[in-house]
Amino acid sequence: MQDITGDGGVLKEVVRVGSGELVAPDASVLVKYSGYLEYMDKPFETNCYRRSSRLMKLGKEITLWGMEIGLLTMKKGELARFLFMPHYAYGALGCLPLIPPNATVLFEIALLDFLDSAESDTFFALTAGQQDTIPLQKVLKVADTERQFGNYLFRQKHFMDAKDRYKRASLILCRRLPSKGEQSQIDAAKLLVFLNLSFTYLKLEHPARALMYGEKALEIDERNAKALFRCGQACLSMSEYEKARDFLIKAQKEQPFNHDINCELKKLASFYREYMDKEKEMCCRMFAHLRLPSVEPEVKSPLQMKGKVL
Repeated sequence: MQDITGDGGVLKEVVRVGSGELVAPDASVLVKYSGYLEYMDKPFETNCYRRSSRLMKLGKEITLWGMEIGLLTMKKGELARFLFMPHYAYGALGCLPLIPPNATVLFEIALLDFLDSAESDTFFALTAGQQDTIPLQKVLKVADTERQFGNYLFRQKHFMDAKDRYKRASLILCRRLPSKGEQSQIDAAKLLVFLNLSFTYLKLEHPARALMYGEKALEIDERNAKALFRCGQACLSMSEYEKARDFLIKAQKEQPFNHDINCELKKLASFYREYMDKEKEMCCRMFAHLRLPSVEPEVKSPLQMKGKVL
């Protein structure tokens, strides 16, 4: 094992090599881990059985010093084993009843992903006036970091938190007054954020807001199939069937073989038929009382006609 601290306090063995850049000091990391004591087959701590992991920020939410040092040597996709000596783990006191005093522990750590939030944290600590002086490329990077945080939260089904991250990205992009050369870069970033906001508001069951952000995306790219599709979904949710049809037909024109678009059109047709059947039934009930009773000619029996001059 490699001595990564120089004093033998943290030893590392790479099991699977990762790719890309090393984890940044202020990053938020997504990891799977298991911790073992010597001569124990089962971990005393693990998050591998959880359905979903959460992002943890270095320096704040990771309390084991050796783990933080180890993570700074890792790349995305890497799997490694670390041996932490007591002063890099739980110390002389341990953590009873699970961890005895002066315990050396082994951790297996898989780095699934990480987001470098250093520039984003620094940016949002500035005043609005100071933010306006930041170069465009840094603004775009901050907006992209916020969008990626939103994507992670969306995948975890934390739609309200995802929406807040997307809104932060939208705010800094929309406030920027671009030069001619900057407009296309800002529009490309805004398009992604608006599409994500539209989808998130659909998940939050706010179709009017979903439609608004879908239309904002169409202002940037009027033929964007995903934006047309989101607008169609929003209109369908609001029972605005004609508008839904217009958006979905345009989306289908851009992507004729898109399964989701074609399924939504079938769904629209079904909803529309059901709607028309209900309208027809309601009209029949409304006008039922206006129908005149039918009059049939009176037919007299032979006894009633007896004695009557014909």
